[in-house]
Formats: sequence, C-alpha cells, structure tokens
Amino acid sequence: MLKDIAPKPAPGTVRKARKLRRNMTLPEVLLWRVFHTRPYGLKFRRQHGSDDFVLDFYCSDARLGIEIDGKAHDMGDRPERDVARDTFFAEAGIATLRIPAGDVLRDAATSAESIIDAARARLPLHHPAAPGGPPPRDKLGED
Repeated sequence: MLKDIAPKPAPGTVRKARKLRRNMTLPEVLLWRVFHTRPYGLKFRRQHGSDDFVLDFYCSDARLGIEIDGKAHDMGDRPERDVARDTFFAEAGIATLRIPAGDVLRDAATSAESIIDAARARLPLHHPAAPGGPPPRDKLGED
C-alpha cells in the first residue's frame, strides 16, 4: 500500500463525510457494493474527506478520486466548484474521474468496471522498497 498523499481533512469535514456515508445516493450504493469487495486488491474509501472537500470514492494506491455527478452538478455555481475541486486534487497529485449518475443507474456493473480499469491503469508498476531497502543477498539464500 502506497503512502496516502491526499491532503488531510479540514475541521468539520470528517463529520460531513460521516453524514454523507449514512445518506449515500443510489448510484453510490450500487458502486459501493462492488468496491467494498476490494476488486483486484484495490481499496476504495467512500465519502473520503480531504481539505474542505469530500470525494464520493477514493483509491489511495491509484491516487484516483471518483465523483458521481447527478443533475445538481449542472446547476448554479456547481460547475465552477467542481473545476476548483478537480484543480485542487490535481495539484495534490490525485486525478479525478467524473461519472454521470445516470450511467451508473443504467448499468452499474459496467460503470464499476470502467472505474476499476481506470484505477488499475494508474497503479505504479511496483510498490516502493521496504524501509531500509531489500535484505542483503546472503539473507535471501543466494551466494
């Protein structure tokens, strides 16, 4: 597991994230049914607080935030807020994948698989070496 690079939540964000976890939307529930089984060993967090924001889902190893966008994301100042959120996470090294809620409702399995594929594509080729580096060759049974 890689070190989590997501900015820490601001005061009050954890409370907000917990409330959102209790009141997940139907598309989020459908995706969570797949993600909580850790497909391909990927760990997804739901309603992950970071700074003043709460991501719908977050995969730390892939450094990927997933946002399920309903109709509310098209109204008022939400598009500008979404751009600001995406920019904030991009500067922190986290890509944001936006999925329309309608797509999830039409075919949750395909939506989940496309998210999993995106996360797998962002995984590093290998995990960093253990602290202190690998063991000496003589400790591995090699001459």
